[in-house]
Amino acid sequence: MTLQYTGQLRTQGTHLASGNTVVTDAPVDNNGRGEAYSPTDLVCSALGSCMMTIMGMVADRNHIDLTGMTMAITKRMAADPRRISEIVLEVQMPARDFSEKERAMLENAARTCPVALSLHPELTQTVLFQYA
Repeated sequence: MTLQYTGQLRTQGTHLASGNTVVTDAPVDNNGRGEAYSPTDLVCSALGSCMMTIMGMVADRNHIDLTGMTMAITKRMAADPRRISEIVLEVQMPARDFSEKERAMLENAARTCPVALSLHPELTQTVLFQYA
């Protein structure tokens, strides 16, 4: 990947293998326009998408259909120093009967994904699973 500062507190990242791009903008409460993901938003999104991806891998190996799973993510910031203090991830599981074993496997997969394990231990990761 490559990254370019495009001015006015914006960056554009390019994924070299695919050519896909991601634009970031500083948030309004930190001198930006808030017109795109902020870098801290991307951290939260990376955590959520990593959790879902690893859950998908476990589900595929165990013939569990997770199609339709969604996640709402809330980012909480601390002021001094300015940093992410908590990421709340609310996972809405698809409407189907999950056994206790399946629930445990999937929830463990989410909580132990590579991004979750890479974040600072002082950053609180609150993961809530909602089953229909």
